[in-house]
Amino acid sequence: MSSRFVVGIDLGTTNSAIAFASAAAGVVQRLDVPQVVQAGTVEARPLLPSFLYLAAHGELPPHALDLPWAQRDDFTVGEFALRRGQEVPGHLVASAKSWLSHAGADRTAPILPWGGSDDVAKLSPLEVSAHYLAHMRDAWNHVVAKGDDALRLEAQEVYLTVPASFDPVARELTARAAAQVGLENLILLEEPQAAVYAWIDASAESWRRDIRAGDVVLVCDVGGGTTDFSLIAAREAAGELVLERVAVGDHILLGGDNMDLALAHAVRARLESAGTKLDAWQFRALALSCRAVKERMLSDSAEARLPVSILGRGKKVVGGTLRVAIERGEVERSLLEGFFPPCEIAAKPQAPRRAGLQEIGLPYAPDAAITRHLAHFLARHREVARPTAVLFNGGVMQAAALRQCVVDNLDRWYSGASVRVLPAHEPEFAVARGAAYYGLARRGRGVRIRGGTARSFYVGIESAMPAVPGMRPLLKALCVLPQGVEEGGGAIELPAQEFGLVVGEPAEFRFLASTVRKDDAVGTVLESWSDDLDELPAVETTLAWEGQEGTAVPVHLQARVNEVGVLELWFVSRDGTHRWKLEFSTRSDERA
Repeated sequence: MSSRFVVGIDLGTTNSAIAFASAAAGVVQRLDVPQVVQAGTVEARPLLPSFLYLAAHGELPPHALDLPWAQRDDFTVGEFALRRGQEVPGHLVASAKSWLSHAGADRTAPILPWGGSDDVAKLSPLEVSAHYLAHMRDAWNHVVAKGDDALRLEAQEVYLTVPASFDPVARELTARAAAQVGLENLILLEEPQAAVYAWIDASAESWRRDIRAGDVVLVCDVGGGTTDFSLIAAREAAGELVLERVAVGDHILLGGDNMDLALAHAVRARLESAGTKLDAWQFRALALSCRAVKERMLSDSAEARLPVSILGRGKKVVGGTLRVAIERGEVERSLLEGFFPPCEIAAKPQAPRRAGLQEIGLPYAPDAAITRHLAHFLARHREVARPTAVLFNGGVMQAAALRQCVVDNLDRWYSGASVRVLPAHEPEFAVARGAAYYGLARRGRGVRIRGGTARSFYVGIESAMPAVPGMRPLLKALCVLPQGVEEGGGAIELPAQEFGLVVGEPAEFRFLASTVRKDDAVGTVLESWSDDLDELPAVETTLAWEGQEGTAVPVHLQARVNEVGVLELWFVSRDGTHRWKLEFSTRSDERA
């Protein structure tokens, strides 16, 4: 903790932002990010749109994509990337953060832009995330460091935010992207907690009057790609009011991206009813244009309609442009009724019957109703707490109409006890600001939220049973890390249990996690489970021990969570002479 600054970075699905505080002054402020805003023009903007445009050779004039710190002609990130991508959507990478968290994809393989043009080289979700972080690093070094190595971003404490629902693999990949651009003095922070920290910072000491011991704050965070719920409880300890994160929701791939698509489908249906059909290329461009319309319509703007232009394609519109106006009522019907309908507290997300064959892509939530997902979250954690206040976060929740829909449902579910709405200051920057404030809090200059790990973690243990034709041995779940363990702490010894560790040959290690099993202690063995445990991506590796190939070595286990939230599992031989480390890592050469 010797750096001159603490820096908070919100690596968002739609927008990214940087906030920082001098370790001496302790005042959190925003960094405007220089970026290409149109061909050949660089300006500093408060947000860096999380879009990357891959330019074909010779597509743009020379120096069109140059930055003060680099000359390039092959790609750009930020505002111009989004603008150009609306014209040439096959070259635009969007939602890289959602792909980074997609367990069903090879997140280190060149797959983006998904379904993009063949005339550009593709990138992996990991590479794209690293490009965004590299841009913010270079912007910081250009604006703040100005040649002083001690002020470079690589020399500062960096607090990078992730959804609370990110699994260990997605966390590790995020940390890996940061390490690739030299940001190794890194701590990961959950985005809902960052939003609470921003609220505390903005309210100064008045937050202690806004909430009291016994209050529970629901953080409703709906961003461009994900919906994230958390519960933060206010409790009294040693005469002081303290905050503790007591529950987090599942990873729900549902947010502003889905709303853009819903609005685009509504517009396409209207065009087709008038005899105009859009091809896949045009529809992607329409969805990108609908993003801007949605944001303006759901702001405090009084505009009743906004135009959208779609470049023409096909024989009827060669060289022409399709123009259509989107009405405010159309936006409200598509978004309010579809994503925030009224429902009962007992409602659950709908799971419609799915086709046997599906197109490969992002695993979006099958039910678009955010209010039903919220009801299900609160019902699953009703024994922990019920909310008395709500703090909204995320770009989607800037819209007053959407916030009101959530409040109306909460008031219906908890009749007789109105849920208070906590004021959110500059919500588009809240996560970055809160991350920087957390850096100050770690230095003893602010309030810290207790909580530790959001999940309990388990490793699969193959049961010892006689071989039965056609049946695999049963899998038991051994709790190796209970919920609430602080990150960066020491190793936890499992009780005096020994297991056989397969060494010298390829083996698969299966992991599970739970957000609802809060009482399982280290060493608890579950013979069976239902939807209260979720299986995580398996780790396949070979643990070497020369001369012991193919044997099951007696070991006991140790576990810890490192500073970036990655679970480390240690196997220690009976005589203590050999130790193997297994972690949630996508790098096969670093798993053991």
